[in-house]
Amino acid sequence: MRRDCVPAALIKERSEGGSDVTAEEAPGSGPTVLRILLGAQLRRLREGKAITREDAGWEIRASGSKISRMELGRVSFKERDVADLLSLYGVADLKEREALLSLARQANNPGWWHHFGDILPGWFQSYLGLEAAATLIRTYEIQFVPGLLQTPEYARAVIMLGHAGANADEIDRRVELRRQRQTLLNRPEPPQLWAVIDEAVLRRPIGGVEVMKAQIEALIEASKQPNVRLQIIPFNAGGHAAAGGPFAILRFPEPELPDVVYVEQLTSAIYLDKREDVDHYAIAMERVCIDADPPNHTPEILEKLLHEVGRPG
Repeated sequence: MRRDCVPAALIKERSEGGSDVTAEEAPGSGPTVLRILLGAQLRRLREGKAITREDAGWEIRASGSKISRMELGRVSFKERDVADLLSLYGVADLKEREALLSLARQANNPGWWHHFGDILPGWFQSYLGLEAAATLIRTYEIQFVPGLLQTPEYARAVIMLGHAGANADEIDRRVELRRQRQTLLNRPEPPQLWAVIDEAVLRRPIGGVEVMKAQIEALIEASKQPNVRLQIIPFNAGGHAAAGGPFAILRFPEPELPDVVYVEQLTSAIYLDKREDVDHYAIAMERVCIDADPPNHTPEILEKLLHEVGRPG
């Protein structure tokens, strides 16, 4: 295994322990992650008192399945419900109660993408929340340049492929949404982006020759950023572990949050956080990193591809 492929600082194991995280300790977290954090803490409190989900649901005039969805961070929180559950769980300390109630209020605040809600499916809004809060984003792509690295012109061409019937205003808004997503790579404490791209992505002239050339030039510049690690799998690598399709693995600063695997489909997406599922994708990611050329070769490879774009085969 190449040491430059799997830096320990990027994929180190989480500690099994870790203190509770409140809203004050996670100021950059979006509402999606805050809901997950609050749900995890409510689950621990409930289990600590040996209270069933059904009994907890009864307390807030809901079902056990509603408690399950709350504990997984998949629904919004009513502050009254959280207060009632805290009383049921024996949380009497005013400071602790207020910290958790504050977390509930913040978890209900809309994310920055709220203004694009009319063009965004709910399943993708969840991903935007996770992406905004991640400290490490590992992604493997076989069809397109990763969205966080797309130029506006390339993004427009990709969007038009999937939304051919959309009007010009909607296309413009979708391009702007992608641009706003990309700002996270330039914020004061940006996440690490580790992208592995199949060579076919860079030889597919999305948007035409000039758009593709500009995209490759942008990737050359992106590969120089300290928080971006970019690798390319050449055609001569043959088959590889992740041949089934693209995916992303997200890691968060809060030690109690598991890594999440995101697998997008045509009309929905799958989110996986069970340890065995995440491990399966992490191993596949590690294998494609090994199959790919080392990241320090990426600028040279991209320069060569830049001069080959548009040439007859």
